[in-house]
Amino acid sequence: MRPRPSLRAAAVLAVAALALTACAGSSDEPAATPTSSGPPEPVEIRFSWWGSDTRHELTQQVLDKFTEKYPHITVVPDYTDWNSYFDKLGTAVAGGDAPDVITQEERFLNEYASRGVLADVHELGVDTSKIDEAVLESGTIDDALYGVATGVNAYAIVADPTAFEAAGVELPDDSSWTWEEYVEIADEISAKTGKAVFGAQDYGFNEPGFSIFARQRGESLYTKDGKLGYDEETLAEWWQYSVDLQAGGGAPDAATTVEVDAGGPEQSLVATGKGAMAWFWTNQLTAITNASGKELTLLRVPGESEEDRTGMYFKPAMFYSVSAKSEHPDEAALLVDFLLNDPAAGEILLSDRGLPANTDVRAAVQAKFSATDKQAAEFLADLEDEIVDGPAVPPVGAGQVAEITRRINQEVLFGRLTPADAAKQFTLEVESAIGS
Repeated sequence: MRPRPSLRAAAVLAVAALALTACAGSSDEPAATPTSSGPPEPVEIRFSWWGSDTRHELTQQVLDKFTEKYPHITVVPDYTDWNSYFDKLGTAVAGGDAPDVITQEERFLNEYASRGVLADVHELGVDTSKIDEAVLESGTIDDALYGVATGVNAYAIVADPTAFEAAGVELPDDSSWTWEEYVEIADEISAKTGKAVFGAQDYGFNEPGFSIFARQRGESLYTKDGKLGYDEETLAEWWQYSVDLQAGGGAPDAATTVEVDAGGPEQSLVATGKGAMAWFWTNQLTAITNASGKELTLLRVPGESEEDRTGMYFKPAMFYSVSAKSEHPDEAALLVDFLLNDPAAGEILLSDRGLPANTDVRAAVQAKFSATDKQAAEFLADLEDEIVDGPAVPPVGAGQVAEITRRINQEVLFGRLTPADAAKQFTLEVESAIGS
């Protein structure tokens, strides 16, 4: 059962809201005359995040709206690009200067929570009533909510219908297709186009793909107690499908595959008109569509009806966390609550941090979504009745697993490791990384 917000925190938020309503009015009205008790004392908090210049600009617009609503709170932006974000955050935390509101990523959440860096968001009174329970679980460790999802994505297949049509191959029934059919369809497209268009782009560089594969079989990448939760035979089978795909011509040769992967979504085979299918997060659909100049479609991954259960899940795009050492935890909580629950914030951010985790906000701003964001929103809505649960929060050390997966996958593609040997090597390295 989810812990109830503390009475103290709830009371502080309620009093703050009443006081601010009295002294500030709505965001569209000038501030009213302060009450006899006087306005709240000025407070300064720091908010850290990573991303592009576009994200920085959108976030600043949201912070301006927040300041209109809570004029006594000044929010100092603390942002950088993804590559240097966690180095900078680690240095700040080690120096006792953690931001008050911290943007987190799932692979690092447990690491910071276990070091006592993060506060339990529930105890701060942040309203999470409009966020799906499975999504909340993704930020929950030992019954404490250390991160609230900014928005949600799903790992899915981005497909190019025109590539299927050109090859004379029908789009699959994604509610029932199997892994064998996925490989067969990819091989057929490559063969019928003379490899002018490959059937699929290799999927093995990203461990969430294996997480889905394992979950379909009643296993998991990680268990709730921070161990590995799969059989090595399952991981070997996942890599074997990748080998079969390459051997049958459904995917390019190893050197081309590595080059394409390094180019990111905009340089993917689907984005450049050289492939029919690729695995990406739903929030990447817009970038891939824009690069391709075509109307693309989202498909469920293969095998969802083939095994014991479905494996797909809603992934938080990122998390909002509050520093356990913040000198102003209530004001930090107000900012997180605003980012999550205020439609004014949702109208600005839209899908920048994933489709809004608050389902009411998502519905309220959906009319303003781009066509591709609307498509992703409808796709996620269709999955709601099929998704069983979410994966366990990755253990401490999971931040190293992305690089391990990428490196070992290259060894498989170049034939230097068999799928079985790759599975053993992956297990050995990940166990070392997470201290299992």
